[in-house]
Amino acid sequence: MNVIGTVGLPGSGKGEAASVAEAAGVPVVVMGDVIREECRERGLDPAEHHGRIAGVLREEEGDDAIAARTIPRIREAAEERDADTVLVDGLRSTVELERFREAFGDGFTLVAVHAPFELRAERLGERGRDDSDSDLEALRERDEREIDLGLGETLEHADVEIDNTGTLDAFRERVREVLGIEDDEGDDPADSDAEPAGGGRP
Repeated sequence: MNVIGTVGLPGSGKGEAASVAEAAGVPVVVMGDVIREECRERGLDPAEHHGRIAGVLREEEGDDAIAARTIPRIREAAEERDADTVLVDGLRSTVELERFREAFGDGFTLVAVHAPFELRAERLGERGRDDSDSDLEALRERDEREIDLGLGETLEHADVEIDNTGTLDAFRERVREVLGIEDDEGDDPADSDAEPAGGGRP
């Protein structure tokens, strides 16, 4: 089984990469779902307590807690869909990376999605999930938090890099290439002149 993990700063395009995978029938496992599920089990609103519960899980179960809880989900997704490839959205740290490489060996590939700050800010402002998406200072703070968690170092350990500064179609094509997908049917021809892709999990 091939497991493709994605890493990138907010607005870099991880979410769009996951959408490309889903459109092609590749199962997608989102690491943040582990935290959201834990929030609900504790009777908490994931929108308000996501970050705190992520920290609690790491304190209670170790720095690789979220990765450890994600691994069974990856295996289940592959079995349920009879899939040879699974995409895992949103690694944060080298500890998580090491846990995945330990679990899947040479079958694990880390893909870094890159885009400059200004472009990511523009995309997040257009996406507008919450007020912070259009706040440049808030985005800088989010970047710093992600980097402090080890995301910057994790980016440096990527096996494959995708530069997401071109058109949406160019980005989708590169993602399909990394996933080993040759069929373009998942794209909408109307997107051929689209703006650069956004997306990604907060």
